[in-house]
Amino acid sequence: MMEEEEPGTPHFQRLISDESVSSVQSSESCDYHHTEIFAQLPSSQAHRQQQHDLHPDDERRMLESSVPPQALLVCMKIKRHIRSERAERWQQKHPAGSWDSWRQKQQITRRRVKEDISKALSGLLLWRHTLHKIEGQFGVGVKAYFVFLRYLFCLNVLYCVIIGGSVLTPTLMFTEKLVSNQTFGFKDIFVGSGVLEGSYSPVFHSFYTRGSLDFPCLNTPILFLLSMMSVLLLSIIMVVHRTGVGYKHVRLTGNRFSSNLSYKVFCGWDFSIQNEKAAALKHTFISDDLKMDLEEQKFHEDVQKRTIKHWIQLILLRVVLNILVLLLLAGSFILIHHTITVSQKYQNLDWIQSLLLEYLPPVTMTIVNYVLPQIFSEMSKFEDFSHATQLNLTLIRSIFLKLASLGIYLFFFIKSVDSNHKCAENAFGKEMYKLTVFNFLESFFSVFCVAYPRMLLVKRCLWLKQKLGLPQFDISSNVLDLVNSQTVTWVGVFYCPLLPAISAVRLLLLLYIKKFTLIHCCVRAQRIFRVASSSVLFHFTLMLGLFMSVIVLGVNINRFVPGGCGPFEGNRSVFNVTAECVETLPALAQSIISYVTSNAFAFALILAEMVILTSYMSRGRANSKAIERWKEMLVMCSSDKRFLAKKHNTMRRQKTPRNRHVQH
Repeated sequence: MMEEEEPGTPHFQRLISDESVSSVQSSESCDYHHTEIFAQLPSSQAHRQQQHDLHPDDERRMLESSVPPQALLVCMKIKRHIRSERAERWQQKHPAGSWDSWRQKQQITRRRVKEDISKALSGLLLWRHTLHKIEGQFGVGVKAYFVFLRYLFCLNVLYCVIIGGSVLTPTLMFTEKLVSNQTFGFKDIFVGSGVLEGSYSPVFHSFYTRGSLDFPCLNTPILFLLSMMSVLLLSIIMVVHRTGVGYKHVRLTGNRFSSNLSYKVFCGWDFSIQNEKAAALKHTFISDDLKMDLEEQKFHEDVQKRTIKHWIQLILLRVVLNILVLLLLAGSFILIHHTITVSQKYQNLDWIQSLLLEYLPPVTMTIVNYVLPQIFSEMSKFEDFSHATQLNLTLIRSIFLKLASLGIYLFFFIKSVDSNHKCAENAFGKEMYKLTVFNFLESFFSVFCVAYPRMLLVKRCLWLKQKLGLPQFDISSNVLDLVNSQTVTWVGVFYCPLLPAISAVRLLLLLYIKKFTLIHCCVRAQRIFRVASSSVLFHFTLMLGLFMSVIVLGVNINRFVPGGCGPFEGNRSVFNVTAECVETLPALAQSIISYVTSNAFAFALILAEMVILTSYMSRGRANSKAIERWKEMLVMCSSDKRFLAKKHNTMRRQKTPRNRHVQH
């Protein structure tokens, strides 16, 4: 017969994986009242040991024992004392020589110097204190946006170093200085025309001609090609690596296990906090996290209560809403195509009308990318998903909108550009230059012409404060703007080599603009932003933008081969510019290059990549299964301990009355 549980006995719920059986209710509950087994636990003995000094016999026994200090059932202070006493006894029995003592001192010195250097280098990080301040006031999610912005800024600075050292400096040194006869106009800054477009300006493709640097294996075309290939390969390596690291972190600490609320309640507080404001922020952060977990748990309970009729209605509603999303996307693409056609239709206008027509397609893309994500966000509320799923779904639709609209814009622009133009490469570079400048202008005017005046009106008018209020910092939209602008930089770097430098300056100014917006024009978000999974999605979006830029570059290279300007003018092209250099190499080098560029080497390389990827995937699956088993073992260990504690308590209760009866 099973023992009846006493009333008021607490139950312990096991936290298990979603892949395992659902959570069960442990019947081996531990009785907390009238028990003596907990007095024998190591934690209780250590607590009692802190209240009085250690007995000399016990101290001598512990010093002579071979048990390591961390395994002794004493407090931390006594463990440190025992460790120091053992070290002194060892030094007395085995005195170290001068060489050993000098080597130990050198090791300690090197370790301290290494720690000091690491602290100094961590202090040299860009905007380190600014990011700490933002994290304390607005949370980790907003900080993730500024960290992402800093990463793109450093990436563009690295591109500037590569391009400046490999192609820009040699071209400036070995090219005759030309004097421009054109005047510099105000419009040239915004559209890249006039003095910026000429063959004497290093901004665009036409400046990098062969010049006097005309050796077989050292000339401007080869240096230009190597620098651009280095930029693209470095981008692929860094973006794929960062995405893989983030995915591994999410996989290890993913959402496959139910959240441990007890851990967040009892272990979530940082006891090193001494500032009152920081304590209030930490308290708010923990409470918001608990609210979101409870809200998600309530949502899952509501999902289980849905009937078949409710499910059918919900599925039909989701299908209709997704069709509406596709129609909105198609309409936005048609509108972008129409604006491109209109902007190239009219000629011989004054500079104001010409400037407005040239910026008509970017303005249309900006309006579309601002309005449709708001509509997507409102539509996702009717689809009855969880809050996290609503955010991710809106984010995915916004990603597709931004990248697809940029792809449509590039496709129709490439199609409209005449490949027989005298310098079609410069025309494409000018368009990417205009998009980069317009992205900065859009960020600037959205802050100082929309957000800041709204903040002033809200603060001065009480009824506006109740109706509108201050907005929250939209992390998803801002990160997607960064991805969109970086994709434009990758697309145009081949035809506008100074575009990374322009983007680095834009990102530097954008940091302070967004910081001003965050502090003065926004309020703290009420919902926690899940940084881990969304950060991986952001980097995955950046990787998609990089691959799209590589595809656009490949299409342009094939289309602009007959171009008559830049390093590949005349009969030279990207595909034959290295032929003259290869012919001057020794026969062995030519054979190696011929084999590397052959189909046999490509087949062997693909086969090696398949083997490596298979081994990594197999190891990843094995590690995932091992992690699952270890977590299950931890859960079972806690259940076993509770079971043994209850059995021990039951045996002691049965034994105590029997002993009393024998004594009587």
